[in-house]
Amino acid sequence: MIKAKGKTIVRDISWLAFNARVLQEAADPTVPIKERIKFLGIFSNNLDEFFRIRVAALKRMQELGKKAGMHLEQDPRKILNQIHLIVLEQRSEFDRVWKTIFNELKKQHIFLVTEKQLNREQQKFVRTFYDEEVASSIIPLMIQNIKSFPSLREKGIFLAVVLSKKDSAYKKKYALIEVPTKVIPRFVLLPSKPGTHYLILLEDVIRFCIPHIFSFLGYDQYSAHVTKLTRDAEFDLDTDMSISYTQKIRKGLKTRKKGKPVRFLYDKDIDAGLLEYLIRRLNLKAKDAIIPGGRIHNFRHFIDFPESVFEQKSLHKKAIIHPVFRNVNRVTDVVLKQDVMLHFPYHSFNAVIDLLREAAMDPHVLEIKITAYRLAPASKIINALINARRNGKKVTVMLELRARFDEEANLEWKERLEDEGVLVLLGVPNMKVHAKICVIKRKQENKIIQYGFVSTGNFNEKTATLYGDHCLLTANRNIMADINRIFSYLLQPKTGAHFLKACKTLLVSPLTMRKQLVTLINHEIKNAKSGIPAGILLKMNSLSDEALINKLYEAAFAGVEVRMIVRGICCMLTENKKFKTPVQAISIVDEYLEHARVMIFHNGGKQKVMISSADLMVRNLDHRVEAAVYITDPAICSELKDILLIQLQDNVKARWLDNELSNAYVRTKGKKIRSQKETYHYLFQKAYQQS
Repeated sequence: MIKAKGKTIVRDISWLAFNARVLQEAADPTVPIKERIKFLGIFSNNLDEFFRIRVAALKRMQELGKKAGMHLEQDPRKILNQIHLIVLEQRSEFDRVWKTIFNELKKQHIFLVTEKQLNREQQKFVRTFYDEEVASSIIPLMIQNIKSFPSLREKGIFLAVVLSKKDSAYKKKYALIEVPTKVIPRFVLLPSKPGTHYLILLEDVIRFCIPHIFSFLGYDQYSAHVTKLTRDAEFDLDTDMSISYTQKIRKGLKTRKKGKPVRFLYDKDIDAGLLEYLIRRLNLKAKDAIIPGGRIHNFRHFIDFPESVFEQKSLHKKAIIHPVFRNVNRVTDVVLKQDVMLHFPYHSFNAVIDLLREAAMDPHVLEIKITAYRLAPASKIINALINARRNGKKVTVMLELRARFDEEANLEWKERLEDEGVLVLLGVPNMKVHAKICVIKRKQENKIIQYGFVSTGNFNEKTATLYGDHCLLTANRNIMADINRIFSYLLQPKTGAHFLKACKTLLVSPLTMRKQLVTLINHEIKNAKSGIPAGILLKMNSLSDEALINKLYEAAFAGVEVRMIVRGICCMLTENKKFKTPVQAISIVDEYLEHARVMIFHNGGKQKVMISSADLMVRNLDHRVEAAVYITDPAICSELKDILLIQLQDNVKARWLDNELSNAYVRTKGKKIRSQKETYHYLFQKAYQQS
């Protein structure tokens, strides 16, 4: 097995181990059944994106070699072969888990039925539902009559249909029907007896009606099976200097829709002749991932499995209002007096929205600058910014058009913002802007004061209820000065690098963050070698930067206590007998997505604590604009450390990140600690005690 290349684990193999942890949650019988179904959907969606991005990149490396302009970490062919084996193993486990869940649903009187299992009342309902809701959204394609084979929509599922006659084995016709999941929910609730719930998938509604759909063609035998094509999601920006950056993004999105196939999934019971025909017409090669599966594909829709069929409803605890914001008229007044750290999803995101709303209405506010990467569909952040502009404020939004899979949404936001007179910045050539920052300028008693926030996650009120992140609200003059320097750079990226170099408080990628992190690690190494207590505590989504991994090895060899909480990719080999102090490395996969980045350095007892938008990856440190901020308030530092220590004690949802990628659960004696529940309790108690 390809697990390590020299001193590190192969990035893509480590990612597959992360997705296996997601599948573990679906397999866990202690997890509520509706959550287990959701984790199956998350696993499926994750795997789709993995093929669209990483497998596609490896295929380009394999085809073009060094001409691809990529760093060839290892033989891509061997990695692709290993990926294929792991994916097949995970597919078998996925099928096993789904079968178990399917049977458990029956015990709860929830039945997902096929078109062949409908009673008369349900048959009548399905036919009516098809005529009224579905028929106008589908157009069957008689693919044998089409010279140029249609471009199958990315993320779509298609029914591949065989039409034949009983009296002849030769007169077959092939057709494709796209299942219209973009406009109609995948799950259809059927008439059911009291105490039971029957559901049918949208594709099975269409299957039931296929004789009706093709009745005018004179065939009397039909079979239909689901297929799915995954395409390369990367696109190159057009080099044509005569078209705008926005036009290049739009052109790239159109190109993506016709990207090279990287995976073809099909029902293993599909007609052999039709399968061969599809493979040939789609120009699939033997080296492409052509994967047989069960009856159902595109499990990502199972994230939205109807909750109404379950007796036990979601038990999400209500978000905590931070104690400093209780019984106050304005969030702004608090932030101008003290730093405040919000911990999502435990704390309410409303404080961030309120801060912007207040700024939009405040006659003394002159200007707002903010970065935007991924926004909520009906963004309250954008609404506040538009209202600020309508109230005469100068508003600048750095909108990252290349936020993968959010490009179209961000293009729409760009148009809306510009229509309102907002200055929209579109980033830096060949670099994404991933920093999460905001600065608000206000005139007060003939002087300008500034306040705002720095975050580890997106300014997105929807994901703030699901993602674990930290956001510092502050009026610290040094932090605000650096945020202004970053925006000065974004206004003139070709000539403004000196603005980033001038940042004195924030650690900024791509110019200063890597160097300063190395300095901090070196200081811990020096202390350890001198017999002074030394420690590094890191939390992040991904750790793959080889240079920093080597520094962490050096630290562990020197006796620095290295502890890590890494949700996803971890390329570091965490077990080595030569480490003076064993490295503790865990991953937590639970109800909320652990998305925060936190770094704590012992620093001879004078701890340095920071939150960051950046993971420890080459792309974040060298090819993105990122920002990390030191936390100076002792109480907030203590709170952040307490939360990380709770997570390090997790013995319910934590897995060891070992060299073998075993995903073994952390099991320790004593009290059961599920860190997400303990963190909520910890913050709730603090809020109660301070209120």
